Amino acid sequence: MVSLPDVGTLRLPGRIHFGYGSRAQLAEAVLVHGRKVFAVVDPFLVHSRFYGDILAGLRDAGIEVRIHSDITPELPVGTLDEAGALARDYGPDVVVAIGGGSALDAAKLIALLAVHPGPLSGYYGENLVPGPVLPIVALPTTAGTGSEVTPVAVVSDPDRELKVGISSPFLVPAVAIVDPEFTVGSPAPVTAYSGIDALVHAVESYTAREFTLDWSLPLPVFTGRNALIEPIALQAARHLGPGLPVAVTKPDDRRAREEVAKGALLAGMAFGSTGTHLCHALQYPIGALTKTPHGLGTGLMLPYVIDALNGDRLAALGAALEGIPVREASKERLRARVAEINRAIGVPSNLAGIGVTRDQLPRIAELALGSKRLIAIAPIEPTRAALLDILERAFEGAS
Repeated sequence: MVSLPDVGTLRLPGRIHFGYGSRAQLAEAVLVHGRKVFAVVDPFLVHSRFYGDILAGLRDAGIEVRIHSDITPELPVGTLDEAGALARDYGPDVVVAIGGGSALDAAKLIALLAVHPGPLSGYYGENLVPGPVLPIVALPTTAGTGSEVTPVAVVSDPDRELKVGISSPFLVPAVAIVDPEFTVGSPAPVTAYSGIDALVHAVESYTAREFTLDWSLPLPVFTGRNALIEPIALQAARHLGPGLPVAVTKPDDRRAREEVAKGALLAGMAFGSTGTHLCHALQYPIGALTKTPHGLGTGLMLPYVIDALNGDRLAALGAALEGIPVREASKERLRARVAEINRAIGVPSNLAGIGVTRDQLPRIAELALGSKRLIAIAPIEPTRAALLDILERAFEGAS
């Protein structure tokens, strides 16, 4: 039997809508908070039919909208400080976020700066946002980051070697609207790398270290293994396992798109409470060195991190991923199934294949150890030797 923690914390939007056509709820969700919107829109969407329909729907409802689509990849912190000043001058009642993870993260931080003074660098870390931000209504157009339901946003800072996070329960959007229609026909790499990252979220939230919480003190943003997310993480794996390979190879398969969007949403709900650990800690330096997509890195590392973990929780995850009884599942079978999914969707099988050299591995391990929030959630003792062992296996492509 899988042991369950006996404590839990769950921080989520006040409303979550999921399903084809659910974007029609946007105007009603906005009007709960006001009639003046600062809309943060992924620049790739501004010429799409969805964008025109959404904008018309808001304006037909008597909502004033100002569009901000100057979203720079990697979210340089200076651009967000500027966007926050624009929002503060405009004086909106609500921020609407439409796009992929970067657009949603940008919207969270713009909503912060519309209420609280800048610069953003003053909020790096956990629990440093002093109070509520503007209400955020989030509509993701990719299935993977889970940003529509999580308390964290990640930016790049030229003064930092790695990306940096701002984490606070105040950053959880007020409303999440997840319409799989946005993802139908998305390019295979976008679907693959965002989708495998969602699977990493499910695995890492379910295998997170269990914290001892002192309820008399302020809680950390991410509280480790959590009784309330256990079934959510497993359900995420149940949807992503069969759905992701089909969504990548058949981009117009509406059923597969629905499965992946649902799995990504559930995985975001799970890790938004527990946090993530080793795949993410290792990916940040790997991504910085190789300039490869975030999900490619976390997905590549997942089989090798599974190799390093122990316990019957891995069998439970494997059973969920494959839809088989737990008695037939095992760590080895889970690892093999994840590697099989990676092959099917085009995730590289080793670090050498994305340009990492062996002499870079110690530096990657050192930088990963510096991601203290992520490392603290790891279910094994995250020593330098342990991380180097994972990296060596990933470099060689060895089980």
